Amino acid sequence: MTPHMPAPRTSARRILVAALAASALLGAAVVPAVASPSAGGQHHAFGYVGEGARLDYQKDVAVRVLKGVFERGDTAIVDRFVRTDYIQHNPLAPDGSEALKNLGTGLHQQFPEAKYDVKRVISEGDLVLVHSNVVLAPGSRGSAVFDIFRFQGGKIAEHWDTGQNVPDSSANGNDMFSTVSWPQTGEAGPRWLTAYNKKLVTKAFDQLIVRKDLSALDKYWGPEYHQHNPDIADGVAGARAGLGGYFQAFPELAVSRKRVVAEGDLVAVHSHYVSAPGDRGQAVVDLFRVRGGKIVEHWDVLQDVPAESANDNTMF
Repeated sequence: MTPHMPAPRTSARRILVAALAASALLGAAVVPAVASPSAGGQHHAFGYVGEGARLDYQKDVAVRVLKGVFERGDTAIVDRFVRTDYIQHNPLAPDGSEALKNLGTGLHQQFPEAKYDVKRVISEGDLVLVHSNVVLAPGSRGSAVFDIFRFQGGKIAEHWDTGQNVPDSSANGNDMFSTVSWPQTGEAGPRWLTAYNKKLVTKAFDQLIVRKDLSALDKYWGPEYHQHNPDIADGVAGARAGLGGYFQAFPELAVSRKRVVAEGDLVAVHSHYVSAPGDRGQAVVDLFRVRGGKIVEHWDVLQDVPAESANDNTMF
């Protein structure tokens, strides 16, 4: 939740961010392969298998595309499941499915052992959000990455992402990916909880982050709150101290919410943090876990908005 100054980008990092054109992902897929897609990626029975199956289909397709392109160099899967007019918001990648294939091929050739370890995947409406640990070379810590995909007609139509290097240490003792709250699973909870939890997190985020009202922590956060931002101490007290100091350091901070994606007990907020007028700011994804009507866990990724972009779409 609290932005920090990211480590300088290496050339490998720049290649990674660009190659995440459809994002960064995968190792072991964590979503079920329901509704096996046809060659055209269109016949997934949207009309008669229900909303849940459609959402699972979208998650499955996102995993198939990213695994095929970035782990195997299989560009044919892009033709199958990505629209030719694919809209890209990664600032280092151009629009279009051909650009995605080129970037994926380049990554696979330069980093043939790259692994995209998916930690959690959620889907709501026409959006899919993926949280993953991207490791280009064996033995390295890699990057924490959130990808958001928009589907249209059963194919991937648009993509946003944020990426951040995984640091060597953490202020809270938790890594950037594990689930600490009970039950310790990366799977989203029951979908009948989605609407309630989305409304709760949106209210909590707006009060705490947009309006900078620390009393939101007393109302919406649970006493056993687990923090995965490596710069903030664990627990509600850690959040209060970290955010309080941040708000004092940047009194003109402006945060605008761009989109919220939820499934079950997981709710992600994609937003634009601007520390002071005139700053380009940071693209941020905050992911919250809700249990018993309280926020009990938080993961995030922060990326500086660059001065130039390979597309005209902005990061938002």
